[in-house]
Amino acid sequence: MNGDVSIGREPGQNGPAAKGFAPPYIIRQADIWHSLGLAFIGGYSDAAGFVLTKTFTGAVTGNLVLCAIAVATRDWRVALRHLSAIAAFLIGVFLSVLIAGPLKARPSWPLLPIIMGIEVTLIAAASRALASDVVHGVEIFLIFVSFALGLQNGAFRRVGGISVHTTFLTGMITSLISEEAEKHSSEVDPGSVRVPDPKIELLCAIWIAFILGAGTGAAMVLQFGALGMLGAALLLVLLLLRELRF
Repeated sequence: MNGDVSIGREPGQNGPAAKGFAPPYIIRQADIWHSLGLAFIGGYSDAAGFVLTKTFTGAVTGNLVLCAIAVATRDWRVALRHLSAIAAFLIGVFLSVLIAGPLKARPSWPLLPIIMGIEVTLIAAASRALASDVVHGVEIFLIFVSFALGLQNGAFRRVGGISVHTTFLTGMITSLISEEAEKHSSEVDPGSVRVPDPKIELLCAIWIAFILGAGTGAAMVLQFGALGMLGAALLLVLLLLRELRF
């Protein structure tokens, strides 16, 4: 089936999912790799960016809070830095969604590999700008990396009908907790056998990959400084090569 994995429905069952079975999802093996790899890179870049600049590169909510604190302390330069990261991220999301439409008419130009290639260039340039102490190197770093993560977030949003995010976790964590609470509260027979929900399994795996990436990114830049960001670019290259190969 071209690497497709059908999970969430009892084998041989047709029509709507029977009571007690999780809803069906068709998830390609390649999309699982993309989900985990991009989540790892999202966590890596966000944690590394914060260690280097004290600004998040993929978390709009966190930057809004930091910006509010900077405004309250009248640190206008820092406030502008946080705002620039927010703006770059949102512009990246908008542009990736905008260019997805025209690319659908060109199957030979798949969106995700193009976005990953742009990300590699942006992250490498950001790392060099910060490492070489150029004027406004911090601002260049933040804009480039935030824009790259915005592109990634806009380009990869669904896996087999499941909404995912690979650059921040808040929405997915609240979704996981809400769905689990609803299942427990609506369970008629507490002793019935529960079928694993593929959506929950996938989101948990993305959550773990993001956290592992964050720890790795923080450790890399603490050890190697701005050049540690090149680890994220290298991982993107490996994902890109795998995508082009298959």
